[in-house]
Amino acid sequence: MMQSDSKPKNAKRRVHFKTLLSVVPYLWPKNRTGIKLRVIAAMGALALAKVANVWVPLFYRDAVDALDKLSKTMDTSTSTTAAVATGAGIAAIPVALLLGYGLMRLMAVLFQELREALFSRVAQNAIRTVALKTFEHLHGLSLRFHLERQTGGLSRVIERGTKGIEFVLSFMLFNIIPTLLEIGMVCGILWGLFDISYALVTFVTIVGYIAYTLLVTEWRLKYRRQMNESDTVANTKAIDSLLNYETVKYFGNEGHEARRYDHALQRYENAAVRSITSLSVVNVGQGAIIAVGLVALMLMAANGVAASELTLGDFVLVNTYLIQLYLPLNFLGFVYRQIRQSLTDMEDMFQLMGVPFEVLDKPAAVTLENPEGVLRFQSVDFGYDPRRPILKGVDFTVTPGKTLAIVGPSGAGKSTISRLLFRFYDPSAGSVTLDGVDLRDATQHSVRAAIGIVPQDTVLFNDTIEYNIAYGRPTASREEVQAAAKLARIHEFIESLPDGYHSMVGERGLKLSGGEKQRVAIARAILKGPRILLFDEATSALDTATEREIQKSLREVSQGRTTLVIAHRLSTVVDADEILVMDAGRVVERGTHADLVTSDGVYAAMWRRQQESTDGA
Repeated sequence: MMQSDSKPKNAKRRVHFKTLLSVVPYLWPKNRTGIKLRVIAAMGALALAKVANVWVPLFYRDAVDALDKLSKTMDTSTSTTAAVATGAGIAAIPVALLLGYGLMRLMAVLFQELREALFSRVAQNAIRTVALKTFEHLHGLSLRFHLERQTGGLSRVIERGTKGIEFVLSFMLFNIIPTLLEIGMVCGILWGLFDISYALVTFVTIVGYIAYTLLVTEWRLKYRRQMNESDTVANTKAIDSLLNYETVKYFGNEGHEARRYDHALQRYENAAVRSITSLSVVNVGQGAIIAVGLVALMLMAANGVAASELTLGDFVLVNTYLIQLYLPLNFLGFVYRQIRQSLTDMEDMFQLMGVPFEVLDKPAAVTLENPEGVLRFQSVDFGYDPRRPILKGVDFTVTPGKTLAIVGPSGAGKSTISRLLFRFYDPSAGSVTLDGVDLRDATQHSVRAAIGIVPQDTVLFNDTIEYNIAYGRPTASREEVQAAAKLARIHEFIESLPDGYHSMVGERGLKLSGGEKQRVAIARAILKGPRILLFDEATSALDTATEREIQKSLREVSQGRTTLVIAHRLSTVVDADEILVMDAGRVVERGTHADLVTSDGVYAAMWRRQQESTDGA
């Protein structure tokens, strides 16, 4: 979430300081001695680089004074021979000083690059660790969170957050702080060599520059926030539209999608123009402050030279120091703005990491190892919103080798049962048990490892067919993948493709038909080899002939396993050991197909309607 403009400034600063502190553990990780040694060595190289940098103008000053003295000596000498001899003696001094000047410049660059080389591993390790931790945290959040957030926006927050960490580490740690250190050293040198007035003018100039930068940047940050918000909206709309490419084409809404995207881009454009225009105010003010400080110090130094209190080398020294400080100070405005934005981006990412888990493993949660597969729902109540209950007192038991079918109209709560089974949510009342163990007392990983699902809406990764089937068990061999594909009746189709099992399926499996995607999902579930199988409209996208073949395969795979079938097409569940008929979140009927048809209730009415529809077709 983006920060509100109404948030107090001191509160913002506290949040940003807290965000900075959040990065420290990643720069000084536990049990990573190598990383810690790199940090220490990098700090040492940084200090040496700054010491070398402040020595450069001192060598330059002494060289200028030596040359000035040589020039005056040659002008006042009456003997050319004596002047040459004297000059030759003095000339050796500037050469040594100039060599020292060059050496100090080299040392400054050398230690700076050494710092960069040493710290690069630290920074990249921190970025990788934070990104991985955020990614893992997002996978640990509830289904509710992901249903309410847009994936495009989340990916953008993570991307900007990791880039923000890199920028803050690179510029704040090794540009801002060292520059302030160098400013302090220069003020101290000017005070020691001349008097406090030089240090005061330098200090006041810098403080004024920083204060002006902070105030004006705070004023224009609102435009940057508007840019970020508009960028996120535009990116989310683009991804959402491209993921739903077929739907856009079905309704011929390319123009509509382009207008929506362009509207978001226009908002970004307007915010960007305001941001860039306001930047000119910052730059002009910064330039004016630096110019006033430069002129004041140069006048002071010039007066000192005119009064013979300072040498020409001293004048050059003051000028050199000011120019040397001016360059990073000029850069400070941009760096501060970027750091300020980077901290906001980091804060957004760390806020994601602060979202609490809705479903948590208990401290003493048990691991379900090789469960038998006795599944039981006991008086289960549940609602995504407490004001709107979905399941009301649902009871059923399924044992290994048996098949339970759940049927009913849309909105009856059938798919909610599968979400409770996978512990995407916990029931608000009652319990779901596996082999007598309440799922809330077991680890989520072991619960999900015991269940295989073929969903109605099969989503595939944009990778090869082999990868998508092997996703059921990534360690499976090629032969095991092919065996699962054969049971799912998709092996021959895969072999007919030019690239076979290495064929790419496209974004969300766009290159495959609905039936082909479902058969890949069936093969994936078969390969996983779970104790409990859940088929959620698993054959809804298949033609009748293929459906019969798949049903035969599913019966083979289901032998000895606990099987749940959620179905709308009743012809697929006639062989189930028990059928639950749900309506408005309650189980209104249960029994075998024959019993339910004979009882002439809700199920029998549904059966007749579907038979009439089939006959009419």
